Amino acid sequence: MRKNISVEFAEFLTELEAPEYHIMIHGTNPCLTFEEQVANIKQTFEDTIRYVVPGAVPVLCRFFLSDAANQVQQLRTIMLDGMPPCAISVVQQPPLDGTKVALWIYMLKDIKPECLGNGSIAFSHNGYRHIWTAGLHSHNADSKQQTIDIFNNYIDTLAANRCTLEANCIRTWLFVQDVDANYHGVVTARNDVFATQGLTKDTHFIASTGIGGGHASPRELVKMDAYAASGLKQGQINFLYAPTHLNPTYEYGVSFERGVYVDYGERRQVFISGTASIDNKGNIMHAGDIRRQTHRMWENVETLLAEADFTFNDVGQMIVYLRDPADYAVVRNLFEERFPNTPHVILLAPVCRQGWLIEMECMGVKFNPNQNFADF
Repeated sequence: MRKNISVEFAEFLTELEAPEYHIMIHGTNPCLTFEEQVANIKQTFEDTIRYVVPGAVPVLCRFFLSDAANQVQQLRTIMLDGMPPCAISVVQQPPLDGTKVALWIYMLKDIKPECLGNGSIAFSHNGYRHIWTAGLHSHNADSKQQTIDIFNNYIDTLAANRCTLEANCIRTWLFVQDVDANYHGVVTARNDVFATQGLTKDTHFIASTGIGGGHASPRELVKMDAYAASGLKQGQINFLYAPTHLNPTYEYGVSFERGVYVDYGERRQVFISGTASIDNKGNIMHAGDIRRQTHRMWENVETLLAEADFTFNDVGQMIVYLRDPADYAVVRNLFEERFPNTPHVILLAPVCRQGWLIEMECMGVKFNPNQNFADF
């Protein structure tokens, strides 16, 4: 282990091909400069590829920064320009451990990424094609128009790869600058775009996180990351609802799925959307109480996971968002007590409803109980 660095690691190994890994890299010394912290993360990233998981390649790298406007250019010079082909996501969501940068890496073996341009990479394996996209943005007038531009841009990328938003997009992340002011425009735009693409309450939406996140340019009010897959047959994509604990999102005017799982041969992969302390009527639970909100959030996520035949033991990474940095110590202790071995990061990122003090998302994988489809 390198000095001033902490690494959290989860792996899914298979007798077949394409094992996958989640890695969280954190600094441990907030007194270092940004340049020093990034240099440590870069060296740890390179050591991980060379020694820990030789032969694995990054698919998605998401950097969480404390001050994007003053850090993105340094990050690019020190690390980004020399990275292997992957979808690179950069968002201002300060790590609440006091450091300036943290990194989540999603990696696979036995793949050959192909750069598609427009922030996208793709790889094909056993009849499936996986497309990961990061950093879609627009400089248009407001958050609504920017979101429309972003989705139209993404729809064009999908079309160039013989995919559609409705049939192939599995997961999106929307990072909204000044979420309290700009989230309504994002929601309105997404609803409008989805209606034109056959995504309705009577068909399905897309698993998603919509969360506060800053960007280097003040003109960029919204950025989006996304994952899509082609080659899937009917029955391989399944949406999660947990109706005993959560209500359909369209009941309060938004359009996303609570979660989704996808069966690929010997493995089942799950994506849980941003989930907070809410009941099945759409009410905020335990207003003002960070401990009880955290426990209710866990209960909601656990119920969604169970619907996919998962438990928290199958989760490879967690991203936790807090509105109030004063809640960090409490939440850190709660997560370290319950999930000491699960890679996670706790960030300053306001949730889209002011009463929600905390939100989390996660991604996991396990052996597919059905095993009816070709390998990943």
